[in-house]
Amino acid sequence: MTHPNPRQLGTCASGMPRALGAVRQLGALRQYGASCPTPTTRHGGPEDTPSGEPAPGPPGPPPGGPRGGPVRGAAGTRPPARPDLGARWPAHTTAVRLPADGPGDDRAAFYRRIRDEHGPVAPVLLEGDVPAWLVLGYREVVYVAGTPALFGRDCRIWNAWDRVPPAWPLQSMVGQRPSLRALDGPAHARRLGAVGDVLGMFEPHGLRARAASGADALIDALAGDGRAELMTQYASPLPAMVAAGMWGLPDTDLAALARDLTLLVSGGTGARDARRRAHAMLTRVVRRRRAQPGDDAVSALLTHPAGLRDEEVVEDVMATLIAGQAPTADWIGNTLRLMLTDPRFATDLAGGRLSVGDAMAEVLWADPPIQNLVARWARRDVRLGGRWIRAGDLLLFGLSAANSDPWARPQPTGRPSGNHAHLAFGHGEHRCPYPAQMAAETIATTAIEVLLDRLPDLELAVEPRDLRWRPSVWTRGVAALPVRFTPP
Repeated sequence: MTHPNPRQLGTCASGMPRALGAVRQLGALRQYGASCPTPTTRHGGPEDTPSGEPAPGPPGPPPGGPRGGPVRGAAGTRPPARPDLGARWPAHTTAVRLPADGPGDDRAAFYRRIRDEHGPVAPVLLEGDVPAWLVLGYREVVYVAGTPALFGRDCRIWNAWDRVPPAWPLQSMVGQRPSLRALDGPAHARRLGAVGDVLGMFEPHGLRARAASGADALIDALAGDGRAELMTQYASPLPAMVAAGMWGLPDTDLAALARDLTLLVSGGTGARDARRRAHAMLTRVVRRRRAQPGDDAVSALLTHPAGLRDEEVVEDVMATLIAGQAPTADWIGNTLRLMLTDPRFATDLAGGRLSVGDAMAEVLWADPPIQNLVARWARRDVRLGGRWIRAGDLLLFGLSAANSDPWARPQPTGRPSGNHAHLAFGHGEHRCPYPAQMAAETIATTAIEVLLDRLPDLELAVEPRDLRWRPSVWTRGVAALPVRFTPP
């Protein structure tokens, strides 16, 4: 698979982008200033700068443009005022509340309204009125992800811990665990390198054989009825089946494992309990493999030269499964939905069927499985997208919104398979490692091709408008995909 990420920005010692050619360099300097801002107090004053004074250095673009300050007059969802919110986060008195159940079918319009009113970096409130910044601009996401000197993964520096309510449903997404997701620099490279090496042991043809075998078994179980619900009966269990074989996990209740991993990536009620169940299961697997190594990825991690401790292996396998199971299932489901509802994937203008690869690529641009991501914490006060971000502020990556940024993709062609510059796999040192991307693509491609080959007259059993997205602001997947077909 061609690497899906655009060329990562280099950085100078101060954290600014290196020269990218005269035109792009000038744009970066105008956007972020000629040098990194001087750190100031954490909570600061009014919105314009951390100290309440005019910003130092070269000014940003005019406030009326999409890369400047807020554009007033557009509709937005206003939160009720909290006494301490305006004092500590002045910009968040006009923040947009991110709905826990997602923006619904009008997702594109929802993010477009936020971009029109607030620009590429918008103040938002999470559940419990927890403040954060939603980074909707493509180049802003690339900059933040590619500048670890200014934006890191260590959530201990978060300046809003005191506002997090008890039993916060998003706790598992923050990553306050000894996982590779919470590390930066050499420590992260050590852990990620071990995971990448282990996943790299699985060749594409072997993964395809595992996925095809699992797909055939699932289709055999549902084919006799002539009707099926593809999310629960096919798209969700198949990645879990392949993962169980790769990692040496017990296959006694893969459906329960798939449900728990989906809860963890989607957030909401039940995520904490799901994490405890998955963690307990992986702890048992690691202890068993430590005592009796096998031919599986957990055993390979335990014997890797990186010398990972048992708890490190548990957490890193957990992070890998969370990032792989539900997103791969939704990639399969979203692609099947597109192919079953869009006439371009029956016949195009040339009279030939667009490929599975075309549909999969379009989904990664338009409906990526991960919509928004708890991404980084600012290490110091910095200006981003016309906003002052204070040290300790939380930044969310709006991956779907960034993919549709008109500055990055002004004219979608309808045939995006040759353009892999989407952000569906992230960017920077914390992006999904290539072996994991390859595994997800192999599983998803095989799942779709085998299904369409075995059930060639597959069609939706409901009207396309009756399909519903799973309620989540973090993920994008159809709640159910009912189909009918002629039993083989």
